[in-house]
Amino acid sequence: MRSGKELILASKVYAQENRWRSWAEVAITLALLCVSLAVPFLWAIPLVLRFGCGILTALLYVRIFVIYHDYQHHAILQKSWVANLLMKGIGLYLLTPQNVWKRTHDHHHNHNSKLALHGIGSYPTISKKAFLKLSKTHQWVYLLNRHPAIILLGYFTLFIYWLNIKSFVQSPRKHWDSCVSLVFHVAVSVAVFYYLGAQVYWVTWFMPFLVAFAMGSYLFYCQHNFPGAQFAENQDWKYDHAALYSTSYMVMNPVLQWFTGNIGYHHVHHLSMAQNN
Repeated sequence: MRSGKELILASKVYAQENRWRSWAEVAITLALLCVSLAVPFLWAIPLVLRFGCGILTALLYVRIFVIYHDYQHHAILQKSWVANLLMKGIGLYLLTPQNVWKRTHDHHHNHNSKLALHGIGSYPTISKKAFLKLSKTHQWVYLLNRHPAIILLGYFTLFIYWLNIKSFVQSPRKHWDSCVSLVFHVAVSVAVFYYLGAQVYWVTWFMPFLVAFAMGSYLFYCQHNFPGAQFAENQDWKYDHAALYSTSYMVMNPVLQWFTGNIGYHHVHHLSMAQNN
């Protein structure tokens, strides 16, 4: 059985981009997203149809985020100024500005499944022995960070607070785009509520972000926290082992596979990510 560098090199042949296909997937996703947003915003449709459009928008947010995620890994659409501007815009719109997202997510890939309390680019995970040595306050914070409610409310906890407010407060010069993303999001939210009313705001604007970011936070958590997942200290950690034994393969039906951009094959992504950079 291959392992280490040999395994990574053997998978390289499958990590080639079809540029036409990349642009087609981006165009299809953005076109559908524009329709699912425009219909409830521009026409007074029944609430049930507005709700359906909101759910569709949430699923399309997940898909376009996965495409943005792949671009940040240098897997698709590189050396294109159009793609560069487009993806920066998507990052700002989805509250995942490029500076903080790429830095923390690359850290996650290079330290996946290492036992650590800081949780940079991931949810913190430590051993029971280490947990018992923490103060009561730090134990409470650790458990709170991993609580299901915190994950399902990822819109507020992960995307608004961690990726934007916290990053900008800690380093305004480095993460100025976090401020831009947050200000834009709040401004549009206020404008939608004021000019279009409460129903349009809650169902067409707020709900899709709430659902999409809950799905994203849950996927990110369960892909590295599942029965049988293996964790290691720094000295015992190996990249290929972490990809195959600490990262999940999530079986989905074809519809969810499309909306999640096949991110369920997460172990393959973690194994081949090294060659994209």
